[in-house]
Amino acid sequence: MRLLRIVPDDTKFDFMRFRRISFPVSAVLSILAIFLYFHHGLNFGIDFVGGTLMEVQSKSGPANLAQMRATLNSLELGDVQLQQFGAPTDVLLRLAQQPGGDAAQQVAVAKVRHALGDSVEYRRVEVVGPRVSTELLAMGTLGLVMAILGILIYLWFRFEWQFALGAMIANVHDLVLTIGFMSITQIDFDLTSIAALLTILGYSLNDTVVIYDRIREMLRRYKRMTTAELLNISVNSTLSRSVITHVTVTLALLSLLLFGGKAIHSFTATMMFGVVLVGTYTSIFIAAPILIYLGVSTSRNAPKDEPKDNLKEKR
Repeated sequence: MRLLRIVPDDTKFDFMRFRRISFPVSAVLSILAIFLYFHHGLNFGIDFVGGTLMEVQSKSGPANLAQMRATLNSLELGDVQLQQFGAPTDVLLRLAQQPGGDAAQQVAVAKVRHALGDSVEYRRVEVVGPRVSTELLAMGTLGLVMAILGILIYLWFRFEWQFALGAMIANVHDLVLTIGFMSITQIDFDLTSIAALLTILGYSLNDTVVIYDRIREMLRRYKRMTTAELLNISVNSTLSRSVITHVTVTLALLSLLLFGGKAIHSFTATMMFGVVLVGTYTSIFIAAPILIYLGVSTSRNAPKDEPKDNLKEKR
């Protein structure tokens, strides 16, 4: 029985040739992402800044956002944001953190309920205090940093230091570009976004380790081949697996993005960008070619009297 091959076994695409383009492009995009983070900032959700989130549904047809906004602004509750999502009848209300603690938040919710009356159905009400939101942000950031350090330690023991450093540069590159995407699109940055970043980190690492493992295998087999040629063979030999994996993940995320609803919108949008666009590109055009600049070479392990490898040897 013949196995399905999405990519032919004899594929010899020269990926390493594009490193002179991919590295400068990635450097510019990373600098731009960092600039956006400090200049434009992130759209922190209720989880991290505190406040009140209310999901309502109009009972009499499509919601009139202008009328609802005018009604809520008259309550003098500070910044009130209205966002229509899903069906025309669904509206998401965001109330700024009210001074006075939890009691003040409950008073604000009561005012909104009284102002809107029975014209809407209240489907969800969440209140997050400033202390809780600060702790969530701190713990989420700490978890992300600890995950990165844990991955670095694992790769250091699993491979040589050049591979560990290359994988970490690739993973940090993914996170930086993803955060830049979240800054420019201003999608909600909440606890689900932290989960998305951790998932992107794990997915990108898995993809990178698969390629690195093949590279290490090829280093033992071809000891006089140029490093660029060896990296090309390694990436091409894992290309079929990469295509199948990325296509299936893309289809799953696309269905969640289109039909998953507002509750997981920030998660799926971040995952679509981080996994499908950045993660795929990074594994091939950043993680692999960076080994050339980190000193990984086939010649360092080759005995002086060993004959030149046959490039037609079966992989």
